[in-house]
Amino acid sequence: MQTLLLGADAVEDHAAMPAVINAVAAAFAADARESTIMPAKSYIDLPQYNGDFRSMPAYVNAETWDAVAIKWVNVHLDNPRDHDLPTVLGTLIYSDPETAFPLAVMDGTVLTRLRTGAAAAVATDHLAVADADSLGLVGAGTQAYTQLDAISVVRDIETVVVADRDTEKQQAFVDTFTDRFDVRAGPIEDAAGCDVLSTITPVESPIVDREWLGERTHVNAIGADAAGKQEHDERTLLDAKLVIDNYEQCTHSGEINVPWGGGVLTDTDLHGELGDIVAGTLSGRTDDDGITLFDSTGLAIQDVAAAHVVYENASDDGDGTAFSLVDTDAT
Repeated sequence: MQTLLLGADAVEDHAAMPAVINAVAAAFAADARESTIMPAKSYIDLPQYNGDFRSMPAYVNAETWDAVAIKWVNVHLDNPRDHDLPTVLGTLIYSDPETAFPLAVMDGTVLTRLRTGAAAAVATDHLAVADADSLGLVGAGTQAYTQLDAISVVRDIETVVVADRDTEKQQAFVDTFTDRFDVRAGPIEDAAGCDVLSTITPVESPIVDREWLGERTHVNAIGADAAGKQEHDERTLLDAKLVIDNYEQCTHSGEINVPWGGGVLTDTDLHGELGDIVAGTLSGRTDDDGITLFDSTGLAIQDVAAAHVVYENASDDGDGTAFSLVDTDAT
């Protein structure tokens, strides 16, 4: 038996967004059914290198498929300046849950980007108004592209407003999508007034005021991924139907972590986890809802789901590099 090596290009080629969205939705539903195993992230802090490593293992039984994987990912803040490398580098090992054989080793950086967009699309599908046709983006980095690609699968997006303090990034985004959407650069206030808003910034003080949001805007809060980060006005969090991806992660390092730590938010302010909505045991958007907000921290089960899609498609297409990684001699 051989292991399949899949680089960044192969991952992107074989991760068709509709399929990734469906797989991530299935993983959320499996989690709600308690058909997943997802230990907490473990960290190796390396302050001497201004960085850390994180291990993210998970098993998903999605009824029609099951899979297990572990992602090894870092955050090294000095990489771009000192080493001409990305801040985040990820590697994922995808294994056969029955035999433990490593079926694939694949790029985890592109995979993370895709599954994050897919999770926002799942939340948007359940929480945004059905006729949503405008999308606001705060932050014009790589994830903004994936947010638009993913959300436009579940809603007929026509108008896009992108806000970023880097005007070159803003214009590059506009230029990329101008043939597909009515897209323009604008201030945060304009982006926040759209039917759907995705915020993808690393800020530690809120930059989106409650007053800027539309009456029934759905918000995907993506940027907060560490303690102390917060993109949205506390009033928004108190007013919105507040849906989280995972209780432990969100209260520790998600959009809600700062007001949660300060006692501004409590359990009574949370509508629940997205998995329960996908599984049908908790309501999504109702006619009475105004603003909805999804707090996305990123879960290992999402990585497993996206990796499943990539591996199956790459195997079917005969893509990737097969190599002997482990000794399979049982004698």
